[in-house]
Amino acid sequence: MGPENDTQLSEFLLLGFSEDPELQPLIFGLFLSVYLVTVLGNLLIILATVSDFHLHTPMYFFLSNLSFVDICFTSTIIPKMLVNLQTQSKAITYAGCITQIYFFTLFVVLDNFLLAVMAYDRFVAICHPLNYTVIMNPHLCGLLVLASWITSALNSLLQSLMVLRLSFCSNLEIPHFFCEIIQVVHLACSDTFLNDLVMYLAAVLLAGCAFAGILYSYSKIVSSICAISSAQGKYRAFSTCASHLSVVSLFYGTGLGVYLSSTVTQNSHSNAAASVMYSVVTPMLNPFIYSLRNKDIKSALMRLIERVTIKGTFGPGLDKCP
Repeated sequence: MGPENDTQLSEFLLLGFSEDPELQPLIFGLFLSVYLVTVLGNLLIILATVSDFHLHTPMYFFLSNLSFVDICFTSTIIPKMLVNLQTQSKAITYAGCITQIYFFTLFVVLDNFLLAVMAYDRFVAICHPLNYTVIMNPHLCGLLVLASWITSALNSLLQSLMVLRLSFCSNLEIPHFFCEIIQVVHLACSDTFLNDLVMYLAAVLLAGCAFAGILYSYSKIVSSICAISSAQGKYRAFSTCASHLSVVSLFYGTGLGVYLSSTVTQNSHSNAAASVMYSVVTPMLNPFIYSLRNKDIKSALMRLIERVTIKGTFGPGLDKCP
């Protein structure tokens, strides 16, 4: 056990997408641009919902939490990848890999829970509109978010501790651009049955239950919308959840595509490229989906930009205006 324990303290190598040195600047520029757009877009959503009292509602409270999680989600993996590309290094320390596993698992599970909570919010708004403010009170909204954080954190801690128990021998190359837990576990030279069992049980219980809650909420929403007599009423009801439905479809569709592609093909580079869709592209597109399809968000963003522009232009003199 001595040599194995010594190997545990060494570095892993992230193989990334391509070893062609001519492609490295292109990959660096592409991911840097995506990361900046993701952070800026989600940050604008947070600032708009916080600064505009019209958006101090449960739906936008959950949306701002989702945007914060998306920023953290991408910040867990992209900065390290950019540093490795810039320094022409593939190494990540053992501690750094475990840390990345913990936070990546934390935020991907949080995304699942927040999407489920937002689906429940839309269910209450459409199916029980008269009792919406009573049911979705600030206390319940805070408890739902807090429960999501606690459950995700405990699951991430469990998954990370399960990886810490493994021993690694000679093959420390991860065929990915970040430390994905499945890839790391499969590199271990010790028995991984318990790890696989815990991972799949967590996926079924956490992601499965969240997805089932979303499906149940939308089944009730569709039934309520179909019961509305006027076409305009149906359109208004559907428009309130269209953005969320688009985000759910994108998140689960890309996530499912990753695991289907991994079972069909054994090409590690193809699997890594597929993972980009749910881990990088989806957090970047979420702000655009909500801002383009939501008049309240667009109005709040315009008011926020106007306030920043006017204050930046006129400074303190603005307070003297009548």
